This record gives sequence, structure tokens and C-alpha cells, in this order.
Amino acid sequence: MRKLLLKNIKLLLSVYEHAPTRLKGEQMNQLPSIADAWLASENGEIVDYGSMDDFPGITDWKDLEIIDCDGKIVMPAFADSHTHIVYAGNREQEFVDRINGLSYEEIAARGGGILNSAELLANTSEDDLFEQSKQRLIEVIALGTGAIEIKSGYGLSLNSELKMLRVIKRLKELNLVPIKATFLGAHAVPKEYKNNKKGYIDLIVEEMLPAIAEQKLADYIDVFCEQNYFTADETSYVLSEGAKYGLKGKVHAEQLSHSGGISVAVKNRAISVDHLEYCNDEDVLKLLNSDTMPTILPGAAYFLNLPLPPAKKMIKSGLSVAFASDYNPGSSPSGNMMQVLSMACVQYKLTPEEAINAVTINSAYAMGCEGLVGTITRGKLCNLIITKPITSYSFLPYAFGSNLIDIVIIHGEKF
Repeated sequence: MRKLLLKNIKLLLSVYEHAPTRLKGEQMNQLPSIADAWLASENGEIVDYGSMDDFPGITDWKDLEIIDCDGKIVMPAFADSHTHIVYAGNREQEFVDRINGLSYEEIAARGGGILNSAELLANTSEDDLFEQSKQRLIEVIALGTGAIEIKSGYGLSLNSELKMLRVIKRLKELNLVPIKATFLGAHAVPKEYKNNKKGYIDLIVEEMLPAIAEQKLADYIDVFCEQNYFTADETSYVLSEGAKYGLKGKVHAEQLSHSGGISVAVKNRAISVDHLEYCNDEDVLKLLNSDTMPTILPGAAYFLNLPLPPAKKMIKSGLSVAFASDYNPGSSPSGNMMQVLSMACVQYKLTPEEAINAVTINSAYAMGCEGLVGTITRGKLCNLIITKPITSYSFLPYAFGSNLIDIVIIHGEKF
């Protein structure tokens, strides 16, 4: 039996006897905490916690690891609800091209972007792809991520999409952190279907989806709803076909223009709708009457110099908001969720409390893991961050360039 005791915790964050599934509006500014606290885990789960004033006597010290957290803050590990970490190679040349004046759309039009990644991936063996992706997974866990969603979408053919999803399944089987797999065949139209988009959509619906369902390779289905990619009607069709196989929807929406993706996501009861740079007031009203989690991806907006989504306005309107990394080779080549936390405060003007909730409990909801991670609650996984000695949790977004994580705990053990 693996047992862990954290004692003398300066502040234990996001403590709930009965955790909500997500936080909305003003609730996002609440961060229930215990000062001078302790926490115990057994077999990878949180079993108890409380104030050091009420610290119980320990009768069974066998196989018990004790960590003194004097001066340190303990919080739930991050949930990263939107990533593309299964990819081959990189796209650093496109980074230079953008510096030299080319837009994301111009790079894509000449065969770069997603199509570039698809070509690299097609020429990479499954084992090599797995090893590259495993290293990225280990990297982000060490940076504090305790649950992660991973998409396909750099395959754009039956064989390559299945290869990506098999790699994600192999990553799941490592049992490092909870992983959700998302099928994103509708990420772009491959070169061979340039003049036959309907033919590619038929391939997704008639060949890819049945094969994925038969092999049980995906939890969700996603579509890039954007001009020059997939229209709102095409997005709705692909999502509805995915639902026939039990795949709940996600949508890349309103990133480069307003393409109606939020409306489609709400209509199809998507679990999340992500990016949202061009979200408008009407979209906010639609989201208010839905269970769909708006998810902001600040890394992509930063890397592509896009307008900032109205995250603060969404919260003031009463919405839930999540933040995620969008870790991918073309528009957000980083899975550092501590940096995402800081960007939420600095660029989007979220309070530290709102930002912490956006990258933990709300982002856990956005990937269907709210019952496992996201808060300090008995019975949830003991996936935690122990900070270095710091003055307060506001120091986390404030000191954006510092490594403030002392220890990452995964399944009740030091990672």
C-alpha cells in the first residue's frame, strides 16, 4: 500500500468536501483553502486532509512517505484539456516564415501548417512517433500537468489517423496520468482531396469513424470550424456522425475568423469549444444556456499574434471558462501550464483565483475528468503540485519566468 503524508502545508488550495463539476461567473473567484494543512493519500488517491491543529495521530507508519511542506503551497495538478502532443518533427521554419511576414493562412496555402505535419507524420514509424510523444508527455507532467487530452489530426488519412490514435492509446496504457483521446480527422483537407472536400468528409464518416469505434480508440470527436477548413454545416454533420458512435463533440471555433463554430458546438452539445478569438456577445449568450465549456488557448493567440478572446467578459457574464495549452508544433509549441496560468492573469486580466480555477477544475470538466482531478477532494487522484517556498499563490502568475514547482505528485508518488 503506497501511503503519502504532506504536512505543514502553508496553504492547501481548492479544497472541497463535495466538489462541483465546474465553476461559473463569480464562483471562479472563490478558492477554498486550508492554511497550515496536512494531506494524506493511499494507493494514489486523496484519503484525508485538514488543519495541522487537528492533525490525527498516525498509528501505521509502515510504507508511509512524509514530505514536510513548510512554506510551500499545495494545489491540484493542472488539467490540460486541449493538446496535439502526438506529432512528428517540428515546424520551426514556419516560425521564421511568420517572423518574415507570412501569415498562418499564407503558410497553409502553400502546403505548410497542418499539411506539413501530416506529411512528416506519414513518414514516421508508429514506434518513433510513440517515443517522441512519450517524451513530450513526461515533459508536461514534470511541469505540473496531472491530466491531459490528446488529439489526432495530423494524419488526414485512414492509416495515419489510426496510427496517431494507437499511439495515444499506448500513452494511456503507461498509466502516468488520465488521458482522453480525441479524433480530429476534420483538422484540414489533405492535398489529395483539395478539390473534393466532400470526398474527404465521406472518408471520415464512412471509413475512419467505423474503424475508430471498432478499435475503441477515441473518447471525443473534434472539428476545425474555420474558413478554408470546415464550414459550420460540415462541422455539425461530422459531429452528429461521431455521436452515432458515442463520441462526444469538441470544436475548434472562432480562431481566425467568426465561422459559427460556437453555435454548432452548443447545438451539438459539445463538451467544449476552444480558441474563441472572434467570440461575440451573441455567442456568449448561447454558451450561457449550454453545458459547453468555453476554453481559451493563450499560447496560440500569443504565438500567432491573434486578438485575445474575451475571457474576462465571459466570466463577468456568468460563464465558466477553462484555459489549456494547445501544445502543438505549429501554433503553440509549449505545454507549460504554469505559463498558461500567468498569461491568463497578465493578458486576460483574470484574478489569480479565476486563473487557477480555469486551469484545474474547469479544464478538468472540459475533458470529462472532473471526477478524477481538478480539486482537493477525498477520493480523487492524488495528482498535486507542491510549490517551492513562496509568499502566496498570487506569486505563481506574478513570477512568470521562474520555476516555482518543487515536486509534482502523481498517483500519490513523486514524479
